Amino acid sequence: MDEKVDWSELPIELWPKIGKYLDNHIEILRFRSVCESWRSSIPPSLPNSPSSFPLTIPHPLNPKLDASLNLATIYLVQPSDSSSSSSSSSNAFLIKVQESKSLLPSRLLSPISDRNIINHHHHQQLQLGASSPMVWNLLDYRVFEVSKSYTIQSYGFGFHAADVNKVVFFPNSCWRHVEDSVACSVFKEGRLGLMKHGDEKWSLVDDKNFYYDDVIVFKGQFYVTDKWGTISWVDISNSKLVQYSPPLCGFGNKKHLVESCGSLYVVDRYYESEPRTRRMNLAGVNTRVAAVECFKVYKLDEEWGTWVNVNDLGDRVFILGNSCNFSVSAKDVSGYQGNCIYFTDLFDVRMFNLQDVSITTVELDPSIENFCVASPFFGVQNVNLFMLFELQAYSNNDFNLK
Repeated sequence: MDEKVDWSELPIELWPKIGKYLDNHIEILRFRSVCESWRSSIPPSLPNSPSSFPLTIPHPLNPKLDASLNLATIYLVQPSDSSSSSSSSSNAFLIKVQESKSLLPSRLLSPISDRNIINHHHHQQLQLGASSPMVWNLLDYRVFEVSKSYTIQSYGFGFHAADVNKVVFFPNSCWRHVEDSVACSVFKEGRLGLMKHGDEKWSLVDDKNFYYDDVIVFKGQFYVTDKWGTISWVDISNSKLVQYSPPLCGFGNKKHLVESCGSLYVVDRYYESEPRTRRMNLAGVNTRVAAVECFKVYKLDEEWGTWVNVNDLGDRVFILGNSCNFSVSAKDVSGYQGNCIYFTDLFDVRMFNLQDVSITTVELDPSIENFCVASPFFGVQNVNLFMLFELQAYSNNDFNLK
């Protein structure tokens, strides 16, 4: 039998090498929170890494306007006491955290609809003038990063979102310099734009095709799809596209890219032929939009170079958010049903079931439900998640939030 070695007795020079293999913020923060020697072995990030968002960037359409690239991260939050239990998913939930620069509070959002999440129990206490702090003991939770989400906001005549359908940013690593990072965006008119660090304006990758639907970071590269379902990857060195797949020739209205279990999927969204009045917008005007009729899912058979129609996702859940798409296992998180696609329809959270091809409206966003009901002690609308992890390194006591 091999002799077991106490991890605390490993040579000190090994810790920096081990820590550099951790590539997302949560893992690094947990590593540094173990003890003083681990904390001193690696920094939180390189001084010039892209770790402080929002970043100032050129406006995609008007270089005279200031714009910012904002980051939000989707986390799976699981109570520690359920990590070894077979029913752990009954308490785990998804949450989207939009970090802010400096020590300003972060925004907690729904990962599906991007709606602000407010814990009503704590909100009622504040309205009654309660001053007692909410308590969040980080030792009671395991937090896993699921996906990153990016948006562009501009400051022109008022504060508004830039005319961008989707933007991705890579690499976003604590151990990479911001000079190595590149942003790729699909503009609302279907053009594909690229911006490298130091560029004064965005450049078009393909000035002949104005029909791009989605972009994603897959296997360390930008992959894009056009309205015909042809997938290409972006060669950053020369800002050219390299075709990766044959055309899907799906007849849907919008193509989405989703990574699941290391494979790339295309989700084809079909709209009804006639738009319907869904609800009043913020100005009190009824808005007519095309309602979703169904989805079709495809996976590329890389060996034969053909598209395969996927009718069963197993326990996987596809989430088509407003700014990012991702996949989780229904076994790992509560409130979600396997073999289903979750999406929004004018802020209504809806679910498409691949088995019976049905669409149902989810009355309460699973993330909001779990946040407000199952975890009231999580209960603040705004919280600086990363700051709490850093402070936890100094103490294993509960940290109070005013």
